[in-house]
Amino acid sequence: MALIDENITETESRYSTILECELESLYLVSQVLSRSLDFRDTLAEVLKVLNDTSGMRHGMICLLDADSGDLLVTALHENPQPLNAIRYKPGEGVVGAIMESGNPLVVERISEEDRFLDRLGVYDADLSFIGVPIMIGEMSAGVLAAQPLVGSGALDRHKRFLQMVANLIGQSVRLARKVEDEQLALKSERDSLRRKVRGEHGFSNMVGHTSSMRLVFDQVRQVAKWNTTVLIRGESGTGKELIANAIHYNSPRSNGPFIKLNCAALPDTLLESELFGHEKGAFTGAVSQRKGRFEQAHGGTIFLDEIGEISPAFQAKLLRVLQEGEFERVGGVKTQVVDVRVVAATNKDLESEVQEGSFREDLYYRLNVMPINTPPLRERSEDIPDLARFLVSKIAKSQGRELAVEDSALGPLMRYDWPGNVRELENCLERAAVMSSDGKIDKNAINLTGLQGNPPPAVTLSTANRVDIDDPELDERERVIAALEQAGWVQAKAARLLGMTPRQIGYRIQTLNIRVRQI
Repeated sequence: MALIDENITETESRYSTILECELESLYLVSQVLSRSLDFRDTLAEVLKVLNDTSGMRHGMICLLDADSGDLLVTALHENPQPLNAIRYKPGEGVVGAIMESGNPLVVERISEEDRFLDRLGVYDADLSFIGVPIMIGEMSAGVLAAQPLVGSGALDRHKRFLQMVANLIGQSVRLARKVEDEQLALKSERDSLRRKVRGEHGFSNMVGHTSSMRLVFDQVRQVAKWNTTVLIRGESGTGKELIANAIHYNSPRSNGPFIKLNCAALPDTLLESELFGHEKGAFTGAVSQRKGRFEQAHGGTIFLDEIGEISPAFQAKLLRVLQEGEFERVGGVKTQVVDVRVVAATNKDLESEVQEGSFREDLYYRLNVMPINTPPLRERSEDIPDLARFLVSKIAKSQGRELAVEDSALGPLMRYDWPGNVRELENCLERAAVMSSDGKIDKNAINLTGLQGNPPPAVTLSTANRVDIDDPELDERERVIAALEQAGWVQAKAARLLGMTPRQIGYRIQTLNIRVRQI
């Protein structure tokens, strides 16, 4: 009786040890599968855990290839050959049979199994073999197989253990495939958006057949190929940003970011932080580290509009970035290095400003490597018919209806001087479209916009009927004009009324086409 009790105790102890090993293996497998590693590396690590902690030798994982329908060897413990070099058709060999049936297979001696093909050349012919399907829901997604070192009496227990491991692997395979499908969908969407953006900012959107515009097109096509700094020059509203878009999206950097900043819209203190970024605590309100526009544009292009508006103090800081490609964030000491192509634009006479000392000569030459001059619309009136039709088609798309420009509308458009250039032309045509109930923009529709062959008079407000500049019903142009009227057309005083800098109100006067009164 004592001998029987001793044997029972020994058996219980052995099973207890096996159970502890299996639980430890399952815990380690779950840990491995939860890591964000390369999925193949993750599966190889699972097989290593099975080998080291539960005595499962020659572990192998095959996964179904959705394109071919074959089982591909995805992971093999201590694998000496390239992965996916071996594949099985459904029903082919031991592995294919498990995949096709969706049932586990236990063989006490693998060399005695007629379906054993030994393609891998790694299995021990005298050991047992266990293979179980990797299930995702009701579908077989692959096979997990190994050779246990124990005798035939424990094979059923090891089969159940491998089934538990296969279930964990199945969940990971499902998640990995879901992530892969989402990545493919995002990549497809990204590529589609890139094609759309390239189409919107391609050369086809640059309208004009005059010699001055043909020269611009040729320059843009040539300069887009290289990393040369470009300075786009011309009056406000001549399409400088459109040219910058075309340069970037037709360049080798088109897959990189395209970052834009209007230098006239910010004072120096904010401009430095905006361009170069700042460290946490660099100034009041800097609650976290922030990358600037130059860092955001790394590998791509940065477009600096109204570059002539920056102060001499800031010009020196910008020069260093253009020369060396390096800078420090505000409040930081670490030098940041970036690879950025710079495209700048200005409507100022920089040569005169260099002579007057308000613009650094060395920065001027750094920016003016490849100048592109955009002609004003009044110097290429022959392009107005084509431009009008192009802009009207754009307006029609935004309004969701059909619009057409009648020939009678072209005369008034071509006689006008267009001080606001293409931007003013587009605004005029949009107003005319609103005034046209049948979608036909003719001479009458153009006349209703106030265009009579001469620039419309500047809007003025009587000081006797002073307008509240905080009135929410005012649009931005009316608010700026009201402030100028109250300030006696002194821009610095009007800027204070609006809470702006003189540079900011000057920029708005320019872009809103406000003609300044002399009092």
